[in-house]
Amino acid sequence: MAILCASSSSPAIFASPKCNPSLSPLSSRRSVAGPSFALTKPVATTVSNRNFAVRCQKDLSVVPLDQRWMFEESEVDGPDIWNNTWYPKAGDHVNTEKPWYIVDATDKILGRLASTIAIHIRGKNLATYTPSVDMGAFVIVVNAEKVAVSGKKRTQKLYRRHSGRPGGMKVETFSQLQQRIPERIIEHAVRGMLPKGRLGRALFNHLKVYKGPEHPHEAQKPIELPIRDKRIQKQR
Repeated sequence: MAILCASSSSPAIFASPKCNPSLSPLSSRRSVAGPSFALTKPVATTVSNRNFAVRCQKDLSVVPLDQRWMFEESEVDGPDIWNNTWYPKAGDHVNTEKPWYIVDATDKILGRLASTIAIHIRGKNLATYTPSVDMGAFVIVVNAEKVAVSGKKRTQKLYRRHSGRPGGMKVETFSQLQQRIPERIIEHAVRGMLPKGRLGRALFNHLKVYKGPEHPHEAQKPIELPIRDKRIQKQR
């Protein structure tokens, strides 16, 4: 349906008899060899300054001023935030400007600690989170050998690896791997919570896990990782 809008400041608009037969315009017919055509002169119709006139196909409706925005362009200055999708640019996720967090894994439940770390590495705690962009921060984990698990996972949780050769399957329990390579336990848990693919491999580089309280990232001035999960600490 074609809609013609006229500003409320204009004193008059023009309408044809097809829109409103009650306007009774001056019409004249001219005979031509063949069919006859109707020549219609436009007739001015005054519209109140309080209303906004819209000419439709069949009727001439008068729209109040508070509904005029539906028929005319927006007069608000600035960008059109309703019809533009924001997408982060290269300058919005520079690695040198990303924050660094540090967390002590002492007596913290493995799964709850890993999920909190994955959220900050992924950037899901940010209002500008974009699934296809590396928006997350860097996380440092110290005292990885003191991470805790619930239940009987110390003896029942198994870690498998394969050398790629026949009969090369190796199986270790949680307690065995914690004594041998404690960093691998947290790395394995966090890696499983990150995307699989090129983006996930880049995000995994944001995780720095160390055995003991020392780490070589003092220059980055890491801050404490904000933890909202009250059940992350193991109750002794």
